[in-house]
Amino acid sequence: MKTIRLKEGKERSLQRRHPWIFDSAIAKGSADPGETVRVESHAGQFLAWAAFSPASRIRARAWSFVQEDRIDPEFIAAACQRAIRARLRFDIPSDGMRLVHGESDALPGLIVDRYGDTLVAQFLSAGAQRWKAVLIDALQKETGLERLYERSDTQSRALEGLEAASGWLSGQGPTELSIREHDWTLTLDIATGHKTGFYLDQRDSRGKFAAYARRLGFERVLNCYCYTGGFTIAALAGGAGHVTSIDSSAPALARARAHVELNGMDTSRTDFLDADVNASLRRFIEEGRSFDAIVLDPPKLARTAAHAERAARAYKDINRLALKLLEPGGVLFTYSCSGGISADLFHKIVASAGADAGVDGYIGERLSGSSDHPMTLAFPEGEYLKGLVVMRKS
Repeated sequence: MKTIRLKEGKERSLQRRHPWIFDSAIAKGSADPGETVRVESHAGQFLAWAAFSPASRIRARAWSFVQEDRIDPEFIAAACQRAIRARLRFDIPSDGMRLVHGESDALPGLIVDRYGDTLVAQFLSAGAQRWKAVLIDALQKETGLERLYERSDTQSRALEGLEAASGWLSGQGPTELSIREHDWTLTLDIATGHKTGFYLDQRDSRGKFAAYARRLGFERVLNCYCYTGGFTIAALAGGAGHVTSIDSSAPALARARAHVELNGMDTSRTDFLDADVNASLRRFIEEGRSFDAIVLDPPKLARTAAHAERAARAYKDINRLALKLLEPGGVLFTYSCSGGISADLFHKIVASAGADAGVDGYIGERLSGSSDHPMTLAFPEGEYLKGLVVMRKS
């Protein structure tokens, strides 16, 4: 077994069971991509078993912190089993759900989502790639599902020195699927949709938004960066009078319109704009328009903390514009999915946007990813999605 020796003082995060070992923490040692290594402190104390990644800044990702463990097919299969069975403990009102959430499930770099009878997996680390065949077998045995599609086509895979890969790993058939979420039917394409085909991490927030619409009686809703219209459907399901949805993707807007019809909702209560969100918000202000509920769910603007400053300016600008458009007593659901923006920083950004807009509001709730996208005590980086419900003061 190859050994990685850390620099003096760099063992503290591993002693807290944080799974990442950065290149700058390593004093000596190397291995092949995905190979299991023994990680030791500067003094030679065992710290973890980890998968080595020679191309990544995250040079190794821990599988286990137990010295007696052996990282073999049985270990990998057992980790898959634990992750999938843990989902039985969550209340998930959908047949679309995340079964494996990477480091949070002690399977670094592995993402697995289930859409009905189909699994979609992302093998995003050198370790996950090395154990790919074992992982496929374990996933199918635990779920009893044959259809398994790969979407390992993200930038994070390139950072691991791995080529993009996508396509059927097992089974065949259409990539266009439908799922049930709450009381709605939604469709997706696992071959072309964002992430593994759909934003399952916003399921709980969509349910909350429908509940707010039902309780507060929204009349004019604005859904920015609407993608395929999940929050649009939530607003209409909650009884909203009219929903304006904006996105710069014509195919996404076409699917959003289709979702309104698919769920038997009144299309006359919707407008879909193929436009830039920032420019649209400015135009609405010039036109004197206002809304009593706004959703801001932009794409990732800061992949790492190094990009946080520039992203903060962009988040502030769109939140400032949205708060200006929000009616007194109105509700803003605003999000950041950027890993480089912490929950505290995001709160400060929105607060600064409110100050510039001359608007104050109550924080009704703090939001995060759906329950099947868990953050653990040892791995706070799992909380990439954060949000606020801001209720503008009257």
